[in-house]
Amino acid sequence: CIDAILGGVDYNQNNVNQWTAAIVEQSLTHLVKLGKTYKYIVTCAVMQKSGSGLHTASSCFWDTTSDGKSF
Repeated sequence: CIDAILGGVDYNQNNVNQWTAAIVEQSLTHLVKLGKTYKYIVTCAVMQKSGSGLHTASSCFWDTTSDGKSF
């Protein structure tokens, strides 16, 4: 997922929110396709090598019919 989204791309602060969201969603999609009865939490952090700002995103997946929680 990360290579498909960030492979060869230079850091651009304007794109970080899109990158983190795409990485999280694609990772979660691939995990769900495994067909395991697990709950998933995906966290992504993108940080410029120069030591400046940190941007994060996260996403969760659960089966409302069997996990007993409704959100």
